[in-house]
Amino acid sequence: MGKEGLMAAKELKRLQSNPVRLERFIKSNVSRLLKSDLLAVLAEFQRQDQVFLCMKLQCILQLYDVGRKEIWYRPDMFFFRDMLMMLARNNKVDEANQVWRDLRSEEVLFDQHTFGDIIRAFLDNGLASKAMEIYEEMRQSPDPPISLAFRVILKGLIPFPELREQVKDDFLELFPDMIVYDPAEDLFEDQEREKDGKDDSGWSDPAL
Repeated sequence: MGKEGLMAAKELKRLQSNPVRLERFIKSNVSRLLKSDLLAVLAEFQRQDQVFLCMKLQCILQLYDVGRKEIWYRPDMFFFRDMLMMLARNNKVDEANQVWRDLRSEEVLFDQHTFGDIIRAFLDNGLASKAMEIYEEMRQSPDPPISLAFRVILKGLIPFPELREQVKDDFLELFPDMIVYDPAEDLFEDQEREKDGKDDSGWSDPAL
């Protein structure tokens, strides 16, 4: 990231509590950033999980909109992948839905590897419903299915045995000569106890 990009990132974070000044700064300064600096600022805020800046105060989202107006802008699946995985880490389903609408309007297509990674990210953060929505998109994709993506998803579905059985059936239908190794039943029981503990206490020890 160049000097101008660093200065812009610092100022955007400083102005996050002042929407009017934030909007003014984006229009007057951010819109003039070089392509490389603009993308570097986006990547840095994604890395920092700055969802508040990204979606609520429209900081990164406005940067994204600025980028879309530039003649060099071309959407790619890696940008959308990183956005979705960041939102999954922060349990932001509504924002993920908005990003998904954007990528569909831009006619961006994920390959099967990327689908698997995104679905796994939502599963790992307990967002099974959204993960399965994306899984249905994956099943309808023109990209040929691959076994590795399914195995990544199946592993993420261990805490959700009923959903796992559905995906397992799809996997065996597509790849009848392959084997799925199921976890031991007591592992499912441990997962259920852990989920029940979270529901009862409202929190869980991240070290567990």
